[in-house]
Amino acid sequence: MRNRTWLLLAVLGWWTLSGLVWVGQIATMHEAAGQAPDWSGTLRKELASAWLWVPLTLFLFECVRRQPIERGRVARALCVQGLAVLAVIVLRTVAVLLFNRWIGWYEVLPGPGEVLFTSVLNNTLSSWMIVGVAHAGAYAARARQRERQALELESRLARARLEALSAQLNPHFLFNALNSIAEMVHRDPDGADRMLVDLGALLRHSLDNSHNQEIALRDELVVLDHYLGIEKIRLGERLQVEWAIDSALLDASVPQLLLQPLVENAIHHAVATRTTPGAVSVSAQREADRLILEVSDDGGQRAAAPGPGVGLSNTRARLQCLYGNGHRFEIGARPAGGTCVRLQLPYRRWVPGEAAA
Repeated sequence: MRNRTWLLLAVLGWWTLSGLVWVGQIATMHEAAGQAPDWSGTLRKELASAWLWVPLTLFLFECVRRQPIERGRVARALCVQGLAVLAVIVLRTVAVLLFNRWIGWYEVLPGPGEVLFTSVLNNTLSSWMIVGVAHAGAYAARARQRERQALELESRLARARLEALSAQLNPHFLFNALNSIAEMVHRDPDGADRMLVDLGALLRHSLDNSHNQEIALRDELVVLDHYLGIEKIRLGERLQVEWAIDSALLDASVPQLLLQPLVENAIHHAVATRTTPGAVSVSAQREADRLILEVSDDGGQRAAAPGPGVGLSNTRARLQCLYGNGHRFEIGARPAGGTCVRLQLPYRRWVPGEAAA
């Protein structure tokens, strides 16, 4: 309805402007010929002629909307639009015959045949130009619609991929946590019981945020702390955790379960395979409009960077879906030994209800 209102206003404005231009041109020609311009009469005739085009233009636009020229329907569309142009010519002829006594297009009204012939000469080209403009508008509208559909489809595909990646990550994490608990059941039942408590908290948090792709950093750190609680019971003094979190960043928005796979990877490669204590560090800082997250380890007896597993490959894919080229994911060796995973994300505060779902 709004589009039709704007179309009506645009058509009315165009033909009003056209009529006024013709008034000026006719007045100029009269002055050039040494004649006094008849402003009122010229204004009446030219505006009446121009405004008569308003409903006829809308009629031609509607014909094009219903039967546009397109592949497979060219002949039919040309036939319909040809008849519409013929109707416009006839209607303008009838209008001249009916309203000439009030408007004064002719001082002496000719016969219907002569008026029809004049209408053919004057209105055929204009009618087909209107048909062409209507097609241009119709094709532009279709192009915009296809663009919107493509963007919507792309958004749906990205959301589906994110959901699939999340569905892949949760069972992987759950399996590893249960495997750790299974290792402790017979060796340390009390420790296994504490691990189950942490696992229950992790599952509860996962269910509470199952529809959110992003959460606040403080909530992500709570999840990570429960996971580390499980791993500390399993590994004992061999696992040392160092935190360097800027408290001003606790409300920053981050992907859910972003840090846990990175810490799990560091523990698996740099701590669990050694008998001496190993350290894993987690840090968060801000640089301008970027949130910098780092997960590093001291390497132990392994100097090589970890290969791509479910956790790392999943994290890469999720970040690409969420941020495109607006993020960086880097894995490199630390100068003192070990590996550092460095993430750069767009910084923004997390607001409940505005997280990506």
